[in-house]
Amino acid sequence: MPLNPGATSAPGRARDNKTGSWRVFKPEFSNEKCNKCGTCMLLCPEVCIDEDKDGYPVVDYDYCKGCGLCAEECPKDAIEMKKEEK
Repeated sequence: MPLNPGATSAPGRARDNKTGSWRVFKPEFSNEKCNKCGTCMLLCPEVCIDEDKDGYPVVDYDYCKGCGLCAEECPKDAIEMKKEEK
């Protein structure tokens, strides 16, 4: 089931508002540590984490606000929050 970034109640509204520029920290994923459990995708409040063709998570940084929930809840510590370089 495809998920829409922003996950608003009225479909399509969040896609018009790229909120990634607000971010101070951004998640960086380690495929070596990741077990492809999908926890990060399920818990992302902006629904901006998807999976690549191999099942590893990828972030749509246009919508990621850098809240860190994905990193906090990752059971394998495969996500590190890094200071955003602007």
